[in-house]
Amino acid sequence: MPETIKLTSDELGLISLFQKVTGATARDCVIDVKSDRVIFIINKNEMGLAIGKNGVSIKNTQKMVGKDIELVEYSDDPKKFIINALNSKFITDIRLSKQVDGSKIAVVMADSNRKGAIVGQNGKNAEKARLLARRYFQISDIHIVTAA
Repeated sequence: MPETIKLTSDELGLISLFQKVTGATARDCVIDVKSDRVIFIINKNEMGLAIGKNGVSIKNTQKMVGKDIELVEYSDDPKKFIINALNSKFITDIRLSKQVDGSKIAVVMADSNRKGAIVGQNGKNAEKARLLARRYFQISDIHIVTAA
């Protein structure tokens, strides 16, 4: 678990806007300048509420924010959280290990035909998962591999 996540006033403002528009509870907000998106970590079982009927809530929020919005459902379990961040049914297994230097890494086993879908265009999904795994579980890196 993270010791303390400090939010900027911009992030707090985005959380407030998100919650007003969608009715879903956002636990956290990450402004990803590099990928020009905002990532909201939402409470378990609130994905439908956050998206809204026919995607109306999330579309309205995107228009107001002016950036792409991505949602990740929170989990206390690092493996489940990484799966949620990668948003993929093509993951066959996740192994967590501690390195000699004390750092933690996650190895994501992917369906060999679907690795690209997991990684995302220009590695966008993988980068999101790495950022969030580091933020919440101090996992320094995520390796996405396919079975030989």
